[in-house]
Amino acid sequence: MQATSKTPIKIAVVGPESTGKSSMAKYLAQTFNGLMVPEYSRYYCANLNREYSMQDELNMFYGQVALEEAMLATEPTLLVCDTTILTVKIWCDHLFGETPEVVKNEIRNRAYDFYLLMDIDLPWEDDPLRDFPEQREHFLSVWTQELKAIDARYELISGLGTQRYLRAKEVAQNLLK
Repeated sequence: MQATSKTPIKIAVVGPESTGKSSMAKYLAQTFNGLMVPEYSRYYCANLNREYSMQDELNMFYGQVALEEAMLATEPTLLVCDTTILTVKIWCDHLFGETPEVVKNEIRNRAYDFYLLMDIDLPWEDDPLRDFPEQREHFLSVWTQELKAIDARYELISGLGTQRYLRAKEVAQNLLK
């Protein structure tokens, strides 16, 4: 799958909390000389000293889309996304029991070539922005269901340390051939 200057290959690194998404996205972008789109919600929530609201989720949705679009404007050949707006849907459904139509519509229209679904086999690392250590299995199941619902091409990435990175690198190399 070769990218042109107008259509980069887009790999999304997704999954439950504390599964190494940010580290993996950074590693893949560096390894394959691509650009990484950071997770906007980490910046947004850093100083949020209250419970999330639906408006916060929408703000994070728009922020994530804007970050990705800004990176796409530089016409990279590879874009590695540290999560996607599908995260907003998962959190909206979990916290509020519904997802705004604008989010669902954009999910249907925003394509990624491949998703790396990070497994929950890493130990939980406490972080003030992480909320549900006891629900990792639940969220892995939700991620799997959501990826299947959009007919996403994805692979579960498991393993500890170097093994995890090498597995993701192998999957990405096969995609980039």
